[in-house]
Amino acid sequence: MALSIWEILAVFAAGVGAGTINTIVGSGTLITFPVLLATGLPPVTATVSNALGLIPGSISGAIGYRKELAGQRRRVLKLGVGAAIGGLCGATLLLALPSTAFETIVPVLVALALVLVILQPRISKAVQRRREHTGTTPRTDGGPLLFVGLTLASVYGGYFTAAQGIIYLSLMGMLVDDTMQRLNAVKNVLAAVVNSIAALFFLFVADFNWTAVVLIAVGSAIGGQIGAKVGRRLSPTVLRGLIVLVGTAAIVQLLLR
Repeated sequence: MALSIWEILAVFAAGVGAGTINTIVGSGTLITFPVLLATGLPPVTATVSNALGLIPGSISGAIGYRKELAGQRRRVLKLGVGAAIGGLCGATLLLALPSTAFETIVPVLVALALVLVILQPRISKAVQRRREHTGTTPRTDGGPLLFVGLTLASVYGGYFTAAQGIIYLSLMGMLVDDTMQRLNAVKNVLAAVVNSIAALFFLFVADFNWTAVVLIAVGSAIGGQIGAKVGRRLSPTVLRGLIVLVGTAAIVQLLLR
């Protein structure tokens, strides 16, 4: 279907906004998805087009955070395997399951992730005190629990992507001893992996709108650079507050859909 000039501008602007917010926090899909639906695209076609279009934005955001990725190669490679597996499973489920299956549990997952983000400083301090008491060393990769948790979060990410970044940050914030900015850099790489794996799968088995894909791709790539410049200047407290704000908006929008 052909888009009007106003629809083209709206989709492009949504792409810029999604690329920016995805790099800083996540949940950019909550900007692009409603706009794609408003242009008349069917839900599955809109989801697939969105996943394809957001790949450049995820890559752009990861490049923008390349300084924070220094020294995290082993962590990224390990968690990236789980993200790839989860992303492929999620993409498969998108075409196999009714949308209501995930729509029911998504708000609950996002709400739980927000609670974990809010409590993360206290949880981290409690874990650190326990380690000091027992003499155990912190795990830099989060251990099996983080791998399984991020793999499951990536299943959801391959299915819809909205707020997956918030879930990633909440899990890593609890289980990995590192700064929020460095964990945010890892989040951007994992999101790029999930989007890319899901998109490659969609290319062969699903319908998508090339015009929408290109518009979101260009817009999200620009937004990724904007998000990286803004995001790395935020303090951990402000970044955590922004995550909670965006996540709350995501829950409201998901419940009202």
